[in-house]
Amino acid sequence: MTNEIATRDEQAVAVAPPQPTNELMNWVESARQANLVAQSLAGTSFAGAYRGKPDEITAAILTGQELGLQPMTALKSIDVIQGQPALRAHAMRAIVQRQGHDIELVEYDDTHCIMRGRRKGAENWQTVVWDIPRVQRMGLLGKDQWKKQPKTMLVARATGELCRLIASDALHGLPYAAEEVDGYVHGEVAPAKAPLSVAALTTAPAVEPTPAAEETHQVTRDDQPPADGIWDAKAAEDSVDWPETAQPGSGN
Repeated sequence: MTNEIATRDEQAVAVAPPQPTNELMNWVESARQANLVAQSLAGTSFAGAYRGKPDEITAAILTGQELGLQPMTALKSIDVIQGQPALRAHAMRAIVQRQGHDIELVEYDDTHCIMRGRRKGAENWQTVVWDIPRVQRMGLLGKDQWKKQPKTMLVARATGELCRLIASDALHGLPYAAEEVDGYVHGEVAPAKAPLSVAALTTAPAVEPTPAAEETHQVTRDDQPPADGIWDAKAAEDSVDWPETAQPGSGN
């Protein structure tokens, strides 16, 4: 009889559904409240690029909450580009500085940007330099935003790199500035690129690479200029805009 009771108790324990933790329940309640706010904001001009998208607003509010941003600030600080949420550079600096870390803009113009920073309580400064030759090596100069506002883009690139160096723990899963993401459009939710059609993938003729083409591709991969100093602008423009600190295959 005792064994039978023990068996029933073990079965009851085995099938009992897991109970949510208090932390999860609090988060669910926060999400519910955020959605109520989102429903109210979705039809207003204050929603900006998120207008008419209450679910997107809810996600932005919750993400901002984890970063210490108030709801309205989160809407103006987080962009979704090519399906990837990212912080704008000014918001990234604000988050890092609010936690007591130092960031200084040493100098900048349309050709270069020097920025330095250090963790709270640290003595040594980390210095980051972005200039036009570095941008050119990455094949970014032909992009629209770089043509229109090179100074702003240089500062944004320096911001993203520096914040990752000194305070990556403050960014909570949003390590890249919006201006670093390919397809960046300031203040807009940029549509994702259309995928290649099946026909394009299956019917494209195979082309044997020529020695010249192989040399051009090697230049793009190694991020070094060719011997004659002439860049293949088309290859550079078509290359993937990976942030320099996270190049594929770099092990970072």
